[in-house]
Amino acid sequence: MADASPLNILIAEDDPVSSRLLQRSVENWGFKAVLARDGGEAWEKLRDPAIRLAVLDWEMPAADGPDLCRRLRAQPNRRYTYTILLTSRDKPEDIILGLEAGADDYMTKPVALPELRVRLQTGKRIIELEDKLLQNQKRLADLATKDGLTKLWNRRTILQFLGEEFAEGKRRKTQTGVVMIDVDHFKEINDTCGHLAGDRVLVALAQRLKKAIRPYDRIGRYGGDEILVVLPDCGGKDAAAIAERLRLKSIRWPAYLGKQALGFTLSIGVSSTEHLKRPTIDGLIQSADQALYEAKLSGRDRVVSAKTRTSRRARGSHDNNEE
Repeated sequence: MADASPLNILIAEDDPVSSRLLQRSVENWGFKAVLARDGGEAWEKLRDPAIRLAVLDWEMPAADGPDLCRRLRAQPNRRYTYTILLTSRDKPEDIILGLEAGADDYMTKPVALPELRVRLQTGKRIIELEDKLLQNQKRLADLATKDGLTKLWNRRTILQFLGEEFAEGKRRKTQTGVVMIDVDHFKEINDTCGHLAGDRVLVALAQRLKKAIRPYDRIGRYGGDEILVVLPDCGGKDAAAIAERLRLKSIRWPAYLGKQALGFTLSIGVSSTEHLKRPTIDGLIQSADQALYEAKLSGRDRVVSAKTRTSRRARGSHDNNEE
């Protein structure tokens, strides 16, 4: 849905009388005017991505209209700004020059205000269509890379990130750690309380883990109730400490389905490239998975490292009285 707030229009006009006339007009038409007195000031204000429309005088001090258009089009990653050039030039070669510079439209002076209004409305429609297109592209990208339930990265994407971090760690000669997380007795939660309860546990767990990981870590749903965390530049000792922190922060409170409290614990396997004689991505995942299996066998609710196969039990009781 398009933003309901007025679109910002930059009016770059060095003649103060014309500038004030244009300002009053566009504001009466429902836009928000931002003024610039010359090309230099116009360029500074065009750096603001909130400027979505620009009315640029061709001839201004510091930088002319076509030059500003060229600078804008040299920034492909910014949100699109629709530009209209204003000039007294009316030769075909001038029109071609302005459009080749990146202008979207062209008007000759003196400006006919009803015509300008229609052209701005056209620019507004184009901006709104582009915004909708970008929203749809983002939605499709999320569908392709995110898990629909937890909104974590999906299996294919988290493995892609692992491959990238593994290669980067190998290049920089740093360690890469992985953490494999599994909800204890997850089948019993589904069987006893229903699949909606299982889903609620996974969603709550995902939300808590995302808040607890480091800004540069990656987290994804590996499959079922298994979650994989990729830890760049992280050896085994640090990875185990991070895993224990994630466990404690995640199980402190129950998840809730309505008023029903759903307490849960986690078993976690940890591995790092320093654990492996000849590190590979498959080997890293397999060693973390084996450590997770040993955490299950040794009583659950704990972290087990692939290197030492030692574990730490949960400390204290879990507070199940708050979310």
